Amino acid sequence: MNRIECEFAALRYFALNGTDHRSHKVQDAAIGDYIRWRNQQAGTVRDFAVGSKIQQPDYLPDVA
Repeated sequence: MNRIECEFAALRYFALNGTDHRSHKVQDAAIGDYIRWRNQQAGTVRDFAVGSKIQQPDYLPDVA
């Protein structure tokens, strides 16, 4: 699963599912509130692509 898909799924779950926003402005505010909260809680992704060959220094040796 792509890393960004997790973020959009959480956004949909916490800001959009089960809601009945009266306008796009209200919906935009809910999305903005969630994003601000998520950014405050965010941490460093350290274990992304564990064991992947892309982390090796010689993954793309002859890129021109």
